[in-house]
Amino acid sequence: MKNGIEALSLLLTAGAGAGALMVRYAGFHIHSCAFAGCILAACCLLTALRTNSSGYAFFPLFFLLGFLASLTSAMPPAPSGSLPFQGAGDSLRAAVDGLPFRHDTTGPLLKAFLTGDRSGLPKETVAVFRRSGASHLLALSGLHIGIIYTLFARILSVFGNAKAVRIGRFAITIPAALWFTLMTGASPSIVRAFLFISLSELAALLGRPRHPMKVFAGALTIQLVLTPQVITSIGFQLSYMAMLGILLLFPPMRRWYPAGHGFNPVRKIWEVAALSIACQVTTAPLAWFYFRTFPRYFLITNLMTIPLTTVTISLGIAVLALSAAGLCPHILLTAADAVAALLLRCLETIAAL
Repeated sequence: MKNGIEALSLLLTAGAGAGALMVRYAGFHIHSCAFAGCILAACCLLTALRTNSSGYAFFPLFFLLGFLASLTSAMPPAPSGSLPFQGAGDSLRAAVDGLPFRHDTTGPLLKAFLTGDRSGLPKETVAVFRRSGASHLLALSGLHIGIIYTLFARILSVFGNAKAVRIGRFAITIPAALWFTLMTGASPSIVRAFLFISLSELAALLGRPRHPMKVFAGALTIQLVLTPQVITSIGFQLSYMAMLGILLLFPPMRRWYPAGHGFNPVRKIWEVAALSIACQVTTAPLAWFYFRTFPRYFLITNLMTIPLTTVTISLGIAVLALSAAGLCPHILLTAADAVAALLLRCLETIAAL
């Protein structure tokens, strides 16, 4: 069946959404609905197996599986206890606090980018992020783990693409991405990014082509199976809608500016702009529905801040790694401090418009 995983993922998502609505509005009736859903699912499975027809016979089954997953996830009490790898997050925050940055906001900003801890940022700084339309930079998302993953991937790319190298890259990037996901609290958008990275790296390890929409559907299916209730999370919805824009709108928009030979800074600027517009097109309706707001200067903000955020995180990781090894070159520390200060200055300028 062509494009089967995409269709099955869509049906599972629709079922999970229907189940979430049932949990919200049906109250005590969810047990009766779950029982009826189990009977229907069993009937669909038997029908699909007996007919020996195409995979389309399984479509109702996947809708019901998503529906049941949402219902059953609402029945047990919420788990309690400390988050996995919480100690690692505390150690990372302490390491950032120990760096001798000249500006008072650089350390807290780096902690927000790497751990999601915004407690050290002044209220004025948080307000600047909000007024400039850059609040998404302070909320850990796929952007942050994507920057870290890209940094590691480029470092490891110097070793080539042999099978042994692919195995080594998989053994390094996936545990590192999982560690970051758990250390930062495993928010829905971070989990989505981790699943994207894992499925893409697994395809590369097996030597198979990476079909973006299949990765999208696979990640969506896995995340909903593991935590069906996440369908109601605003972060989850915005994260997948942003990725939908990147996968569907960004490629044709990117081709509007023809590729040339060598490095072209104007084309790089267009790529960042196209990426921002693609994300905004698919997330703006949802953001307006929930928050009744629209970032007027999102294009200027992303053009200026995404490259600076990428450099800030990259330099911050380099400084932390070298400091842990007993080395802390002053020039690298100064560079990270200067880029973070420039980032804040840009946001202040945009917020004042």
